Amino acid sequence: MVSFAEMLPILLRAFISFVLMLLLAKLMGAKQISQMTFFDYIVGISIGSIAAVLAIDDQIPAVYPIAAMVIYALLDLALSVITNKSIVARRFFTGTPTIIIDNGKIIRENMVHTHYDMNDLLSICRTKGFYNVSDISYAILETNGELSILPKTAHRPVTPSDLNLTPAEEGVLANVVIDGNIMYNNLKGIGRNEEWLKKKLEEQKIKKVEDILLATCDSTGSVSVFFKDEKPPHHGMFE
Repeated sequence: MVSFAEMLPILLRAFISFVLMLLLAKLMGAKQISQMTFFDYIVGISIGSIAAVLAIDDQIPAVYPIAAMVIYALLDLALSVITNKSIVARRFFTGTPTIIIDNGKIIRENMVHTHYDMNDLLSICRTKGFYNVSDISYAILETNGELSILPKTAHRPVTPSDLNLTPAEEGVLANVVIDGNIMYNNLKGIGRNEEWLKKKLEEQKIKKVEDILLATCDSTGSVSVFFKDEKPPHHGMFE
């Protein structure tokens, strides 16, 4: 049986690997998976693979994979700086959007160039709510692989401007309570304070902030509250 003393080096290496990945991720900046380019994905996979080697392969000195991970992160950071400053570099490394449907016409040449087939196109159109390709005016394949669709005028949702309506502008909702904790910075950001919040809660007969899962405030000062102890719906509701 393996003793704790024998496992200790692996545990330490795994801990170092985990912490280093967190630090490098922070250095490289936050990005949603949907925003990642193919190059971002490759760099992330490479750093993860090297981190796994650092964690479990005690035959390799820890400094080697650590150095490799740092180099990958620094190169990715340098590339981000270059592409932010140079349009030419940005086009070379991240590519440019490709028009797949142009004014209602499918551009097969661009589909071949981007390794896109009809099944891919039809599937993504369906997931975006377009079961008839004829309803689409433009479809553009973004550099992150996402397909942006502009429907024809007759098939797009009606907007207030179409009806000559001018609804009031809506601001961003501020989260003023999360998991029973008052978000003081958020309150300050909307020009409110704790006393004001408690008064608004009292108007809704809420005595304990700790019972609140989430409370939001809109630009008019209206507070919406969601409680922690909400009961789940009947199990057979969606069966």
